[in-house]
Amino acid sequence: MQVTVGSATDVGRVRSGNEDAFLAELPVLAVADGMGGHAAGEVASGLTVAALSELVGRSDLAVEDVVRQLGRANANILASAREHPEQEGMGTTVAGVALLGGTGGELRWAVFNVGDSRVYEHDGSGLTQVTVDHSLVQELVEAGVLSAEQAARHPSRNVVTRSLGREPMVDVSVATLPCRPGQRLVVCSDGLSDELTPAALDTVLRSAPGAEEAATALVQAALEAGGHDNVTVLVIDVTD
Repeated sequence: MQVTVGSATDVGRVRSGNEDAFLAELPVLAVADGMGGHAAGEVASGLTVAALSELVGRSDLAVEDVVRQLGRANANILASAREHPEQEGMGTTVAGVALLGGTGGELRWAVFNVGDSRVYEHDGSGLTQVTVDHSLVQELVEAGVLSAEQAARHPSRNVVTRSLGREPMVDVSVATLPCRPGQRLVVCSDGLSDELTPAALDTVLRSAPGAEEAATALVQAALEAGGHDNVTVLVIDVTD
């Protein structure tokens, strides 16, 4: 199988700087969305991508390797904040996929997230959100207080309940998916998911033939919908 990756990012139409960072090199593909104000959020997301980039080129990757590197990123964020007081309180969300190693079985993706950055899967039957947000509104949805439609418009929808840059280290959510021909995965910051409905995402993904075209089209659609935040998108296509 062949894996093709497209990437696109934009500061948006409101923010003055881009606090998103991404990694688009196999076997790890990830988006980190920094928090903590100009420069500090940038540092947190950059440290996270740097830690994950140490896995690039590995053919024997396991879930534990990804979780370990996210723990290292968390420690590095805390250490940087101690060394630079102006960075105190910075953090980042992160989401991504990692192609797991092994022999004799089917190829699998490890899908991971901390916070409200997301991973979607798109195939012939439509769009599925693979990750579950670590956010206040998601907890309210699970408790039956809000519907998914209400959560998408709620004023507290950007309040996350987990992020890197905390002590102690939070739990990383990990799921696995088969890696199969015809599969299209999307990894994104909330600058995309806050602007576009699942139906709008599905429409763009169906109309864009290649991974790079799809990533660019999704970012452009988010900007046209308002561009209220930094927006970063990775699109991963699996073909024979």
